[in-house]
Amino acid sequence: MTKRRVNVSGGASGAAIGGGARVSVQSMPNPDTRDAPATLAQIRALAAAGCDIVRLAVPDGEAARALAAICAESPVPLVADIHFDHRLALAACEAGIGKIRINPGNMRKPEHVKAVAAACRERGIPIRIGVNGGSLSKELLARFGGPAPEALAASALEQAAVLEDFGFTDIVLSLKASNARDTVAANRIVHERCDYPLHLGVTEAGTYDTALVKSAAGIGSLLIDGIGDTIRVSVTGDPVREVSAGLAILRACGLRSDGVEIISCPTCGRCRADVIGMAELLERRAAHITAPLTVAVMGCEVNGPGEASRADIGFAGTEGGWLLFEKGKIVGTLTSSNVLDKLMERIEGWDGI
Repeated sequence: MTKRRVNVSGGASGAAIGGGARVSVQSMPNPDTRDAPATLAQIRALAAAGCDIVRLAVPDGEAARALAAICAESPVPLVADIHFDHRLALAACEAGIGKIRINPGNMRKPEHVKAVAAACRERGIPIRIGVNGGSLSKELLARFGGPAPEALAASALEQAAVLEDFGFTDIVLSLKASNARDTVAANRIVHERCDYPLHLGVTEAGTYDTALVKSAAGIGSLLIDGIGDTIRVSVTGDPVREVSAGLAILRACGLRSDGVEIISCPTCGRCRADVIGMAELLERRAAHITAPLTVAVMGCEVNGPGEASRADIGFAGTEGGWLLFEKGKIVGTLTSSNVLDKLMERIEGWDGI
């Protein structure tokens, strides 16, 4: 089903979600939003890492009042995360926010939702309906026997229907469980039943390694099937790592090609070089490059250039040093003492870099 598109204003050029737009990456700063300078500093760090849209917690009036200054200086579009008090959403709209996120479980009064919908419609601000297991009503929990995927889907669609009744359809849906299986199932249900864009993520996914595995399984399996329009990898820790993880998932699914992709062999008894160390060093040194480039680090002549023949640039360990190859063809040899510097020279001199 072709998804409709919503536009999120703000930053240098805004962002589009759905309707054929590229899948965007989101994250959420962890400084107190009331501290505008600290919040802006992390927004800038997220943007520099490749984040497309940033969501901000707005727990009270002081945080809402800080939004005007933050919105005015943010390099990317911003989303106000609103719980309980609809007046905070109205204040966020006045402050110039690009998008509102509400939770159907904690904004119960229809007249409050109506007021938020009217303010957003007047300013062209989309609303994301964010559903998770903790936001489900007692009725849905009883009907489905707990926070099942069907319950998540029913909650999202019911809240969308409320907004539709108020004449508002500029909607993004988000259905997140704390495990990949339920997240995937819930999003598949909604994908078949409506054409609203979908925000994907596995909530409360844990620290980086665990979160990356859960998110790759949940987000990745949906994206490969063409489901999903924007993503957030939820990590307990530095939110900048959420962005790198999200971009890695998009690259693995064939949805992004920007930046240096390093392919490296797992090493075995044939390995003739420090592939692990070289791959890790190269990953750090090439992190600033945004142009699309595939670089291979291989431990022997068997894996490179043969198995890595599709890499733009690569090198393979030998008894005396490294073979350098480009597009599968050997173009020279390097000694172990200068291999990384020489390889970086080739990478930075590559066409388009």
